Amino acid sequence: MSSKLTKALEFANYRTTLNIQHNNLKAKVQTLLNYSINGGTFEISQTLISFVKVLIDQEHNKAVLLDIYNNPIEVELQSFLEEITSRYFEATNEYHAEYQKLRKSRKVHKLIDLDIDDK
Repeated sequence: MSSKLTKALEFANYRTTLNIQHNNLKAKVQTLLNYSINGGTFEISQTLISFVKVLIDQEHNKAVLLDIYNNPIEVELQSFLEEITSRYFEATNEYHAEYQKLRKSRKVHKLIDLDIDDK
């Protein structure tokens, strides 16, 4: 096999593996951004955090929010905000750290954390 073809196949394999790893990372973070409370499940987002903060600023202590299944769930706003904010930052910081590792990996075996010496 010619060296150009070999390099092209290696690059295609690298890109495929990179895309798979990136999609797996996004799915993991999406799972971390789900929060269940009082029988409801919420998808933590900047929008949810901002909305809850506005309700607190308007001096509400409790509110009924619609979860991801449009079920009405009553939550205590201050503790809810603290929890979703904490989880949001933990998930996004982990995403950033793992994403940086992916960006720096230039070989397929590094993408999947195999210990192989580079030649």
